[in-house]
Amino acid sequence: MPTDCAAPILVPILGDQLTRDLASLRGRAKDDTVILMMEVWDEATYVKHHKQKIALIFSAMRHFAAELSDAGWTVDYVKLTDQENSGSFTGEVARAVERHDPRAIHVVEASEWRVRQMQDDWPDKFACDVEILPDDRFLCSHAEFEEWAGGRKHLTMEYFYRDMRRRTGLLIRGDGKPVGGEWNLDKENRQPPKDGMAPPTRPKFEPEDITREVIELVESQFSDHFGSLERFEWPVTRAQAEEAADAFFAERIEKFGPYQDAMVHGSDDLYHSMLSASINLGLLDPLELCQRAQQAYEEDRAPLNSVEGFIRQIIGWREYIRGFYWHFMPNLQTANELGADRPLPEFYWTGETDMRCMADCIRSTHENAHAHHIQRLMVLGNFALLAGINPRDVQDWYLAVYADAYDWVEMPNVVGMILYADGGKLATKPYAASGNYINKMSDYCKECRYSVSKKTGDGACPFNPLYWHFMGRNRDRLESNHRIGRIYSTWDRMAEEKQREYLDSAEIFLDSLQPASKGWARNED
Repeated sequence: MPTDCAAPILVPILGDQLTRDLASLRGRAKDDTVILMMEVWDEATYVKHHKQKIALIFSAMRHFAAELSDAGWTVDYVKLTDQENSGSFTGEVARAVERHDPRAIHVVEASEWRVRQMQDDWPDKFACDVEILPDDRFLCSHAEFEEWAGGRKHLTMEYFYRDMRRRTGLLIRGDGKPVGGEWNLDKENRQPPKDGMAPPTRPKFEPEDITREVIELVESQFSDHFGSLERFEWPVTRAQAEEAADAFFAERIEKFGPYQDAMVHGSDDLYHSMLSASINLGLLDPLELCQRAQQAYEEDRAPLNSVEGFIRQIIGWREYIRGFYWHFMPNLQTANELGADRPLPEFYWTGETDMRCMADCIRSTHENAHAHHIQRLMVLGNFALLAGINPRDVQDWYLAVYADAYDWVEMPNVVGMILYADGGKLATKPYAASGNYINKMSDYCKECRYSVSKKTGDGACPFNPLYWHFMGRNRDRLESNHRIGRIYSTWDRMAEEKQREYLDSAEIFLDSLQPASKGWARNED
């Protein structure tokens, strides 16, 4: 406990900072520190997050607080239902300042722009000193990313990734060149699913007392939010997250690479690690995971393409996305280079659509607060791109429905990778595809009401005419892009009647879309 003779240091820990060696705790004396943890209404509802996401964060927070307390720290924990709870981070820090009269506040910078703006106001709001510390759990600091980005015309992730490989030494030979001779083995990681694939079952964690209490809280307080709590199986402690990681490296990493883009109806995990939510909460260390992956390769337990693909997702994509977010905020959140203005369709929330691929991805999202990256990009995201859905609607949806979604990771992926709404700052081309891609990489089309081989008219796969509708309405913006310009040559060679069939079929389908009811993503005043 803090001594009575000296004012303590107040250390607020946010819900995605559940790390024992957090910068604000490192070197702190337990008898001179009060840790503040807060469940606040504003953070659970600024978008109406998936029930499992709220339950995961609150349960992980409560377990982490208990671990800290057992280790001898003083923890001031504010539950959502505490009578005096102000409902906001700033309000709860203010109340804690009144309770503890600290001589200073030490807090790690928030991962989201919105919350960082709150933190930046704290020095003016509180009489004590406020120190905002860098989040060094990330391997690339803001300053280092800005130095890398400075003077570059294109912020190409591949070159950032290579620099991160050199910095970390991961899969680097003694001469500084990549193990295996190539930096990126993605071309080896695009196999479609095989009949009879039987991935091992990942560890699933039965809710215990703390988690059950949180689930009851979420059901009572957030009953109108998207999602089901029936299959809540997330790890909520570091020990459980480590168990999940152990299972991935022992059982699934071998085939993770080749089948990371594959999609199978009703199979929600396949060979994916399912560790991103634990990483983003702070329960797992990303560099340690990459080192374990490298060890699996060195011990001949996993092929290079699987290990390189896993490492690239973490030190390449994850670190790059975070740097990209802070580099372009706050303008990123309003980017809409393609002028997309169609409301999000209702079926994104209900799953009620005859498109079998969309229905299955939304089902998994509803049941698990999860869909893997190709489902998010090339099914759910591809449809939003082709249909011209408003970027803010799409951002809200992705942020609300996935357990691993935080603004810093969700927004660049949606704005840049999925919707090309940033005009190509992140992706070199729009990731637009017809039904052929989905048919190649999944079994979705086999029993779908729509025929993927039919291009136009009644019963045609909607992705087929929507693809050409998208290309047509954005020709002025996209034709000069060297990666897709030749597509317009294909269009120009089509008979005018065929072109009209594509456009008419797309218009008929788009006119049939029912806009989402108000109140799904955000509370309406």
